[in-house]
Amino acid sequence: MLPWKRVLRPLAALLLTTAVAVVPAATAQAASAPSSGWNNYSCKPSATHPRPVVLVHGTFGNSVDNWLALAPYLTSRGYCVFSLDYGQLPGVPFFNGLGPIDKSAAQLQVFVDKVLGATGAAKADLVGHSQGGMMPRYYLKFLGGAAKVNALVGIAPDNHGTTLNGLANLLPYFPGAEDLLSTATPGLADQVTGSAFLTKLNEGGDTVAGVHYTVIATKYDEVVTPYNSGYLNGSDVHNVLLQNLCGLDFSEHVAIGLFDRIAYHEVANALDPAHASATTCASAFS
Repeated sequence: MLPWKRVLRPLAALLLTTAVAVVPAATAQAASAPSSGWNNYSCKPSATHPRPVVLVHGTFGNSVDNWLALAPYLTSRGYCVFSLDYGQLPGVPFFNGLGPIDKSAAQLQVFVDKVLGATGAAKADLVGHSQGGMMPRYYLKFLGGAAKVNALVGIAPDNHGTTLNGLANLLPYFPGAEDLLSTATPGLADQVTGSAFLTKLNEGGDTVAGVHYTVIATKYDEVVTPYNSGYLNGSDVHNVLLQNLCGLDFSEHVAIGLFDRIAYHEVANALDPAHASATTCASAFS
């Protein structure tokens, strides 16, 4: 393992642990703030940002911890931001994204309808990390989501699957999650390359008409392997390699979703392409 990876892996784990510690405070702030924070159902989209943004967490993630950095990044830029929990297993607290992915997509369907009803918007934009960047494609393709979604932005999504060993690389970041491997976890099985779920999802093409797709990948991804298996094919697809934007960005699978502001700048560009600006290493400070 390269020396920088020895540093980044425990750092990412430490940041995740810190995030877990502040969950109650973050949740209270998001619920109580009348004009700021996320999951604020009184938020009305502006003319500048007319669509609410729905954040879709990854495997073992949840609606708060995955977004302690990206949600404030977007709300500070004037977006109405919402996040959901999906893929819960009975008797398994905190760790989500483990249930059958088609059922998780149905949960997303209900949540998007709730957000659109509250905000009065005709369509939403979706931003997902890992499984959360892939699962919405089922909603778009099979559950009528294409009529209600303008854009899907996937951060290190496993659109064409990964190996079980790749998924196991997530475990060091989630203390206690390893015990779940002895439990039935259909959400993991669905993500393995060649699964029946992925075969159905990708038959007939990766995309559906009317939705703008962006994939942001990192070449240091140790979960989605190879990293370019996350890329999509289609006429309205923008596949981005993080290191082509900043060669000094060493983010791997967890870091790119958890705290990478260079990736976040590219998310903002995808959500508002009319006002996009070049993403560079300096975007880490924007």
